[in-house]
Amino acid sequence: MRLTVRGTAVLVVSLGLGAAGWWGRYPLFLLLALAGLVAVGAAVLVTFRRVDVEVTRDVYPDRVERGAQALGKLKVRNASARWQRGFLAVDVAGGFHRTVQVHGLAPDTSRPYDYQLPTPVRGRMPVGPLTLSRTDPFGLARNSLTVGDTVTLWVHPRSYPALARTGGFPRHHHEGRSNDRLRGSLDLRELREYLPGDQVRDIHWKATARTGRLMVKEAADPDQPRLTVLLDTRAPVLGESAFEEAVDVAASLLRSAALAGHHARLLTSCGIDVATSGGPLAARQLLDQLCLQQQSTEAVTLLSTVRHQGGCLAVVTSGAADVSELSGLRSRYSSIFLLALGQAGHVPGARVLAGADAAALVGMWNEVRT
Repeated sequence: MRLTVRGTAVLVVSLGLGAAGWWGRYPLFLLLALAGLVAVGAAVLVTFRRVDVEVTRDVYPDRVERGAQALGKLKVRNASARWQRGFLAVDVAGGFHRTVQVHGLAPDTSRPYDYQLPTPVRGRMPVGPLTLSRTDPFGLARNSLTVGDTVTLWVHPRSYPALARTGGFPRHHHEGRSNDRLRGSLDLRELREYLPGDQVRDIHWKATARTGRLMVKEAADPDQPRLTVLLDTRAPVLGESAFEEAVDVAASLLRSAALAGHHARLLTSCGIDVATSGGPLAARQLLDQLCLQQQSTEAVTLLSTVRHQGGCLAVVTSGAADVSELSGLRSRYSSIFLLALGQAGHVPGARVLAGADAAALVGMWNEVRT
């Protein structure tokens, strides 16, 4: 228990009035001093007993889009044998405070409380710890107790409904060895001698009869439909607000492709490379990475991290960025899109989509017919 700033001020003023009234024989000052001291003493008595309840707090859901609603769920239980007066529960979420008025509880009873958590900023937002405090009606004294752990609320970038656009280049055994193998088909890549542990079903009997040695088929997959999104993270190219719109564009495209079951890869100009094979967990992995993505001040070129090939490539950047290198990637991808925030000129070998914000760019992406 401790006095608040107001309570300390009332105590100091009361003592001063009391001293002045005693020294100057002023009954009014003495009366005012007595009233102030009585108020402070009553506040101390009211708040002296600490809050004695069991509190659990959950955050639901643990991942939301920026600007969407997240809830803090409190369950307060009075496990003692005495009545518990009401108190305030204050939760901290990313610098924002949420106050819940908890009403009095009879012995061995519980009551749930819900409150909204703000999600205006993309990122990993800590929630907690929870502070339980009891004050007097005049706010002169407070008894506080910190309970609960700090949990994490993932605030993902905002996603707009986007067409799951992908592409792929079929690979065959005569094209040579590939280091980027996918799963799901049996495209014959090469024949080699049998090694201990190989499956008998993989033996190529015609080649075995021709060479006199056990020969095994080595299969690899053709390039399945895939989408690669390259996000420009260079601070000199995109301002803070424009970068958030760019992240929203990347999130919209990758989320739709992953949920459709396609292979989706996130590249950034600062070196991030996250490849997934599609599905809800892949979408979550990509959005988590975008949730943490920050801008970089390193002097790098936009396409320095593009080392893969195949599928559809979508480059998200500013209309003022130098993207002349895109024309050199035309032979490596089935289609290339440039999604530029602001005005953008013609780029050979790429479909240019220019818009003022993420909603406009994703809308143009959905309208493209290939």
